[in-house]
Amino acid sequence: MSEDTELLVGHKAIARFLGVTPRFVSWHDETGNLPTFKMGRSVCARKATIRQWFEEREQEAIGRRNAG
Repeated sequence: MSEDTELLVGHKAIARFLGVTPRFVSWHDETGNLPTFKMGRSVCARKATIRQWFEEREQEAIGRRNAG
């Protein structure tokens, strides 16, 4: 798969995109903390969805920090 592709397939690809370990991705995927989906047996994610998800988490953290 090209590095320019929007689709990330597998924990390793998602981990490389996020800059974390595959184990981190696996755990957060299993607990429902990452915006992933299944295609057959493969765990997948879209780069745009992950970027948006991070932006939302960032805004939540900023809001909590400013409120407290």
